[in-house]
Amino acid sequence: MTEIAVGRPLNRRDYRTLTLSALGGALEFYDFIIYVFFVGVVGQLFFPPEMPDWLRSVQAFAIFAAGYLARPLGGIVIAHFGDRFGRKRMFTLSILLMALSTLAIGVMPTFASIGIWAPIGLLAMRVLQGAAIGGEVPGAWVFVAEHAPRHRVGFAAGLLTCGLTAGIMIGSLVASAINDWLTPAEVASYGWRLAFVLGGVFGLVSVYLRRWLEETPVFQEMQARKALAAELPLKTVLRDHVGGVAISMLLTWVLSAGVVVIILMTPALLEKAYGIAPRDALAANAVATLLLTLGCVASGALADRFGAGKVLIVGCLAMAVTAFVLYFHIGDAPHLLVPLYGIAGLSVGVIGAIPFVMIQAFPPAVRFSGISFSYNVAYAVFGGLTPLVVSVWMRGEPLAPAYYVVLAGLLGVAIGIYLVASPARTRNSRVHA
Repeated sequence: MTEIAVGRPLNRRDYRTLTLSALGGALEFYDFIIYVFFVGVVGQLFFPPEMPDWLRSVQAFAIFAAGYLARPLGGIVIAHFGDRFGRKRMFTLSILLMALSTLAIGVMPTFASIGIWAPIGLLAMRVLQGAAIGGEVPGAWVFVAEHAPRHRVGFAAGLLTCGLTAGIMIGSLVASAINDWLTPAEVASYGWRLAFVLGGVFGLVSVYLRRWLEETPVFQEMQARKALAAELPLKTVLRDHVGGVAISMLLTWVLSAGVVVIILMTPALLEKAYGIAPRDALAANAVATLLLTLGCVASGALADRFGAGKVLIVGCLAMAVTAFVLYFHIGDAPHLLVPLYGIAGLSVGVIGAIPFVMIQAFPPAVRFSGISFSYNVAYAVFGGLTPLVVSVWMRGEPLAPAYYVVLAGLLGVAIGIYLVASPARTRNSRVHA
C-alpha cells in the first residue's frame, strides 16, 4: 500500500479534520457523561418516592453503569461496518444515536407521570448512549490517525483524546452553572433537563459539522485495492492479533482508572469523605479536567518524538504518585485542593499516548474492530466495576482510591517498559502500511 509521506507537515485540511473530530468527540462525551453530574436528581425523579434513598442511588448508578455495559456490543457492531463500509459513515452514525438518546432523556416524563415506564425508558436511552459512545471513541481515534501524517499520529490521537476529556470538563462546567444559578428545587423541576437538552442540541450540531469530513485516505486506498477484510473483522482480530488485544485491554484499565477515579469519582468523594463543599469540589475538578486535556495533547506529541513506551513509563509513574499525594494530604490541607487536584489531573493526561499504542497494534483492515473490541470490552469491565470496587474498598481503607490508581499506574509503567524493550511494537509505520 502506498504510504503517506513521513515528512509531510499538517496542512489546513488536516487541522480542519482534527478540529471537527475533536469538537464532535467533546460534545458526544458531554452527552454520555452529563448523567453522572445529575445522578442524585435523576434517582429522585425516576424511581418510586417510597424507595429508600440508598436504593434509589444504587438504581440510578446501575442505569449509569448500563451505558458502559452496552459499549462493547454497540462498538463491535459499528466497528464491523466501519471496517467494511467506511470510517466516516459510522463516525457520523454514532454521534446521531448519542444526540437523539440524550435529547430523549431531557424530555422524558418522570415516575410521577408514567410510573415504572420512566426508569425503563431511562435505561433504554442509556443503553443507546452506551452503544453510541462505544463506536465513537475507537472510531474517532482511527479516523484521525488515518488522516494524519505518519510522524504526527500521536499528536492527532492525543488531540482527539483531549476533545473527549474536554467533554467531561464541559459537563462539569454546565453542572456547576446550573447548580449555581438555580435553587435545588428549580434544578429538580427543570434545571437537570436543560443539561440533557443542551447535549442533544450539541450532538445534532456535531452531526451537521461532520458532513464536512472526508473518508480516510487509508480506507479509500484499501477499498481501491480491494484489501478490505475478507472475513468477519472481529474473527481475524481474535485469531491473529491476541497480543494487540491484550495490550489494548490492559492499557484501557490504566485509562479507566485515571479517568473514572481521579476525574469522575473524586468530586463526590471529596464531599463525602473530606467534607469539602460541592461548589469547591466541582471547581477543582474543572481545573483538573482542563489540565487533563492539555496533558493529553502533550503526551500524544511526546509519543511521536520519544515513543509511547517512554511516555507511559514517566506519565503513569507521575499519575500514581500525584494520585497518592492528593488523597494522602487533602484531609490535612484542604487549601491545597486546587493545585494537588490540578497536578493529578495533568498526570492523567498520559492517557493521550494510549491510543497511539492501540492504533499500531492492529493492521488497517481490522483496526477499527480490534480497537473497538479491546477498548469497549475492557472499559465495560473496568469502567463499570471501578466505582463499586473503590467504594467497597474505602469502607476499610480511606486511601483506597489512591491505591487503586497506584496499581493501575504501575501496570502502565510495566507496559511502557515492555514497549521500550520491544521497539518493533511501537513503530508508527504500521499506521498507514
